[in-house]
Amino acid sequence: MPIMETENGNVKQAEDAKLLANEAYKAHKFAQAIDLYTQAIELNSQNAVYWANRSIAHLKLEEYGSAIQDASKAIEGYYRRGAAYLAMGKFKEALKDFQQVKRICPNDPDATKKLKECEKAVMKLKFAEAISVPEAERRPVADSINYRSIGMAPSTSPDYYIAALGLGVVAALVMFRAEVTTVLTAVVATIVVVIMVALGAHWWRGFHGSRVNNLVGHRKLEQKNRGKAYLRPLALELMKVTSVSTSDVEPQYAGARIEGDVVTLDFVKKMMEDFKNQKNLHQRYAFQIVLQTKEMLQAMPSLVDINIPKGNHFTVCGDVHGQLYDLLNIFELNGLPSDENPYLFNGDFVDRGSFSLEVILTLFAFKCMSPSAIYLARGNHESRSMNRIYGFEGEVQSKLSDKFVELFAEVFCCLPLAHVINGKVFVVHGGLFSVDGVKLSDIRAINRFCEPPEEGLMCELLWSDPQPAPGRGPSKRGVGLSFGGDVTKRFLQENNLDLVVRSHEVKDEGYEIEHDGKLITVFSAPNYCDQMGNKGAFIRFEAPDLKPNIVTFSAVPHPDVKPMAYANNFLRMFQ
Repeated sequence: MPIMETENGNVKQAEDAKLLANEAYKAHKFAQAIDLYTQAIELNSQNAVYWANRSIAHLKLEEYGSAIQDASKAIEGYYRRGAAYLAMGKFKEALKDFQQVKRICPNDPDATKKLKECEKAVMKLKFAEAISVPEAERRPVADSINYRSIGMAPSTSPDYYIAALGLGVVAALVMFRAEVTTVLTAVVATIVVVIMVALGAHWWRGFHGSRVNNLVGHRKLEQKNRGKAYLRPLALELMKVTSVSTSDVEPQYAGARIEGDVVTLDFVKKMMEDFKNQKNLHQRYAFQIVLQTKEMLQAMPSLVDINIPKGNHFTVCGDVHGQLYDLLNIFELNGLPSDENPYLFNGDFVDRGSFSLEVILTLFAFKCMSPSAIYLARGNHESRSMNRIYGFEGEVQSKLSDKFVELFAEVFCCLPLAHVINGKVFVVHGGLFSVDGVKLSDIRAINRFCEPPEEGLMCELLWSDPQPAPGRGPSKRGVGLSFGGDVTKRFLQENNLDLVVRSHEVKDEGYEIEHDGKLITVFSAPNYCDQMGNKGAFIRFEAPDLKPNIVTFSAVPHPDVKPMAYANNFLRMFQ
């Protein structure tokens, strides 16, 4: 690992020089201290501490011009590092840097504003940690949801029919007995019976809701690959245990409706048209789509094998990042997902773009419609920490509810980490590993049902990037690593693979071929965040040779809703 060793060596030498400089400063040998701090800066100019310390030494020698220059560099260093920590969700580290900026520039209003926002983020994080329930004791929010009871129209709910019938019977009995019962007693008796009928109706709904949840929660897959053969019978079983009509939502709701408890192509088309016109999906159907998707995903392995028959094709898309109108354009160009036209979306469906909810519901709905029509991989943005910062959490809170925030977090933990197409093409969001010898069996064995860790195989699958130089180097993102063509070549050879396809990076043409043709990056969000000017791309593989056919496309217009509209306040300050 020549690059990593060189940089780590520089960092260590720089720290050694700083320690010697500190000793010289304490001994009032300020000129010597300046020379040693200069050595440290030459070895690692990104460390703001070295600039700040040398500035103080210049002050002692009354070299005020040099002191100001070094102080400015220190401020810039702390500021940039603090901003980077914020973008990574490392709020406590960011707070320390902005506190340093504030000490150096106590009257700077911009520094004060950013420090306050950072303090808010840290306080919010501490509060969340204080009230959090241990993972082992946490009950999944999905288990608490009976979507059939959401949005029931009182005039059509079976429970209310029961209550109304009970009221009518009681009223009739009271009238027949009016000659022998006082009016007051009759009224009291009527009220008591009506209350009992209402409680019974409530119990009836709860009883059936419990049966539904138990059926969904304990139903085990008998087939390795969930297909329509599984979903259709399950939907029918659910219908047997509930008396609630699947179309019973508020009569004023004019959007897409799931009829017969089965997600159909007609429903998905209507839903996409509604989304295109900035109309919301009813919460009842949103819950149903997300819950059914969760059930399918959690039964899949961490590494999914996809088999494409001879003569068929398969499409791989990269990051979409909430750009709904560009997603719809992909379907215009390449056709809707179906068993005959399957897709793999390779992570980062959400965040940044301000139509992330519509994107994820569209992809999930196709998964419910036909599980083999669409495959979904986890990206680094399918995580709580990223969603909290880059907009998805705020968007879901605005368009749906806090309960959906928790539900999506649970579903994202069920997403597979990688796919292999016909045993030859390895598809992953980020990249490869910090060690050689990783086998496909190691990836299959990963317990993915958690938030992404900061190191290890799962982290590297989601975060790593290729580099032109051989070997391995530190990650430019601060998470994962950079890996060279020799690393890619060994991984492919050791696992009898031909190609790595990954996403995770904006590319001017929507794609880039690297590592002697053994690695392709594909990115499917054109004009990323309305400012990058890049094209988008997707890859079509034709079986059996699996030769990649790359299709590029440009951005399409969208409503005047800016990217990052739902992002955290402190992040928008740096845009």
